[in-house]
Formats: sequence, C-alpha cells, structure tokens
Amino acid sequence: MVAVSVLGALILTLGLVRRSGPDAAAPDFVPAEAGSGRPTTPTSSPTSSPTGTPTAPPTGTGRPGATRPGTRPPVVDHGPRTGNRVALTFDADMTDGMLFNLRSGKVASYANLKILDLLERDQVPATFFLTGKWVERYPEVTARIAGNPRFELANHTYGHLAFTGDCYGLPRIPTQQMTQDVARTFTIVERYGGRQTRYFRFPGLCHDGAALAALAPLGVTVVDGDVVSGDPFATAWQPIVRAVLDTVRPGSVIILHVTEANAAMTDEALPHILAGLAARGLTPAPLSAVLGDGPADS
Repeated sequence: MVAVSVLGALILTLGLVRRSGPDAAAPDFVPAEAGSGRPTTPTSSPTSSPTGTPTAPPTGTGRPGATRPGTRPPVVDHGPRTGNRVALTFDADMTDGMLFNLRSGKVASYANLKILDLLERDQVPATFFLTGKWVERYPEVTARIAGNPRFELANHTYGHLAFTGDCYGLPRIPTQQMTQDVARTFTIVERYGGRQTRYFRFPGLCHDGAALAALAPLGVTVVDGDVVSGDPFATAWQPIVRAVLDTVRPGSVIILHVTEANAAMTDEALPHILAGLAARGLTPAPLSAVLGDGPADS
C-alpha cells in the first residue's frame, strides 16, 4: 500500500505521458494549417526582443504553429521523416502541489539551470513548453529562455491540470475553463518576447474531442511527441538516454523536462543524448524547423 500511495503522489504532482479518448490514434504528422491565431489579451506595453529592442504587442499572427481560429487544431507527433533534424522539447510543469513543496522547503527548485547552461554553452536549439505558474514562479529564468535566439517558447497550460477525466490522477479543469486557461498562459508567456509560437502541449498528453474543441478559438497546433524520455522521477540517467536513442528518428519530437526536482537526472542524461544524436547523424533544431513551420536554417 505504501508503494501505491507514493506512486499516486508522484503521478499527481507530475502527469506521466498519455493520450486518451478517440484521439489516441492521432495522425503521426499533420502539417500546421496556414493562417493566423486569434489575438489573446496582449500586454498594453511593448515587449522586448532577445536583443532588447522593443517589439509590438503580440498577436500570434504568422507565428509557428498558428492555425485558423475556429477550426479544430491539428495534433502533431513528429515532423517529416526526411533530413536529419530532431526537436528537443522541455516541459516546465508547475502544479499547486509543486508550489506548496517550494513554499514549505520540501523542494529547492523546479528549474534546472544546468540544462540551460549546457544548451547555451553548446549553442543547441530547443523548445520550451511553459506552464503559466512556472513562468510566474521563475520570471528571471523565463526571461533567460526568451532572450536566447535559439530557444522557442510554447504553451503547456496555466497550472498543469488534466483536460480529460482520466489522466493519471491529475485534477481536471472544467471544460468551460479550458479555453481561457490556455489563452491566459499565452498572454503570460508573450510578455517575455523572444521566439513565441502557437504550439501547445496537453499535460500528460491527455486530450479528447472536447479538449481539442476548446482550443479551436485560439488558433494553435497541438504537439504531442514520438520520443518519450521517461525522465520524470528517474533515479539514473542511463535509462533516459536509452529511451531517447532507441526510438529517435529523423523528424522526432523528444519530450524532456526542465523541472529539476521532478526530473533530477535530465541534466546528466542530456550530454549523452546529444552525443548519441550526433553519432546517428541527427541534429537538434527548433520545433518550428522540424515541423516545417520555421526557417530552414534555424
């Protein structure tokens, strides 16, 4: 019973990877539909670019992943299986339980700066799926991510609540609040400028028809992923590396986490993952480049 209780607590704090409902067999690659996203509530003052130059308030128009508002968003697992590009994506989860752990001193940090140090030092592109609560907890780290021209910023909900009724024990967000939750997160993230996108990832990859319908007004592309690293709560780095390198292919979208206390081995695994990708002739690129939404030389 103790083992079951501990497992349940871990799952509640950070959802594992799952897709539910009739969309469990979503197509492997669905090119993002051309068009523009509906503006969420933009900031009233200009944001800053990575170089510090003021830019106009964001609207989502022309951003990678933008689709026509009012249409069901496409669900993407990976990019085309041609070429040699793969996408490193890092989820930045933050739940109320995680915030409590920080306030109580039980956990020191859910922001793994060693990952950023390595990516910056080796000039490796990456895409970060940020929860609004993580951004609010770590504004300086978010600014650091946004200030790197090799990093893209994407949406991972406001508080990592489940969008389906059966998502590894995560508390469920009411259906009528789903649209606003995601829109709110875009608004929070957009204030930081940088390489903004209209990519969105569901907590635990749990989604169904109702969840996708709730995102239709926002003009987004849903990104799942085809390479699940298994880094949450891993106790050694070797299984993470094997999980990635055994399944990665051209066009793959690799799911990792930047949440340190919940994924303590990721920074140790990352150098070995990068070496393994290089040995296989694969090159990390921004998600937009892997999916064909961004410049070829990103």
